[in-house]
Amino acid sequence: MGPADDDVRAVLAAEDRRYQAVQDVDLTVLDALFADGLSYAHSSGDRDTKAEYLEKIRSGYYVYHRVEHPVERVAVVGDTAIVVGRMTADLDVDGIRKTIDNLALAAWTRAPGGWQLLAYAPTRLPD
Repeated sequence: MGPADDDVRAVLAAEDRRYQAVQDVDLTVLDALFADGLSYAHSSGDRDTKAEYLEKIRSGYYVYHRVEHPVERVAVVGDTAIVVGRMTADLDVDGIRKTIDNLALAAWTRAPGGWQLLAYAPTRLPD
């Protein structure tokens, strides 16, 4: 076990906190986990900044009821980590119940307070 293993564990823990925080509507945790320059894409093709995504969660535009995020691999290169996996969820989007099943790519960056999400990009799987 070395520093790279510690980084992978820390990134996976941050992923877990992020997904739990969206379900709990914990904006304090999300604010800390999201880099200021966050680019958060959605499988609908929409893309949000950090402020836009946080507001959509706060306002109830997105309400996450169940989220699963199995990880296939984590690659850490310097101060960047890429998480490759999947994200399935039951959620409300602007009051409409949806179930989504996406491939997911998350880019994390090392920050003074820990790892922060810099970009998220899902790819919707065919129905």
